[in-house]
Amino acid sequence: MSDRALEFMRRALALAEQAAGRGEVPVGCVVVRGDVVVGGGYNRRETDRRAVAHAEILAIDEACTVLQSWRLCGCDLFVTLEPCPMCAGAIINARIDRVFFGARDPKAGALISRIDLFEWGFNHRPKIIGGVLADQSTRLLSAFFAGRRAAKPSDQQ
Repeated sequence: MSDRALEFMRRALALAEQAAGRGEVPVGCVVVRGDVVVGGGYNRRETDRRAVAHAEILAIDEACTVLQSWRLCGCDLFVTLEPCPMCAGAIINARIDRVFFGARDPKAGALISRIDLFEWGFNHRPKIIGGVLADQSTRLLSAFFAGRRAAKPSDQQ
């Protein structure tokens, strides 16, 4: 793995940590063109009360604003968790070249774990590079959900 890819995934992890600090599922994402981050985001579904406020959607939206185009050709996306079907669809529609992700998502992953949406013959097929800093991404997610489970009131009286 290149130092460049690791650097951008570390930036995505820092955003995921911000999400966790706000009580959001810790997923962070950056969109990069060349060596410049043109978009970034972390999960804000609870904060914004919006189902589409996933890290990838927010990062893609910001990149479109910065680059003044919905076509993100020449851009790479770095995200700490394997994208869901909604985010994979946004990646296809934005024409992102490559997707680097950390942890696999066995419940909703749409690149490897549940389905490979990019294999379905859509008009664009990004390259997938999975497992980038996967241990760090997995630890952050596991700690977050362990904390949530511990905070739930006991069913026993």
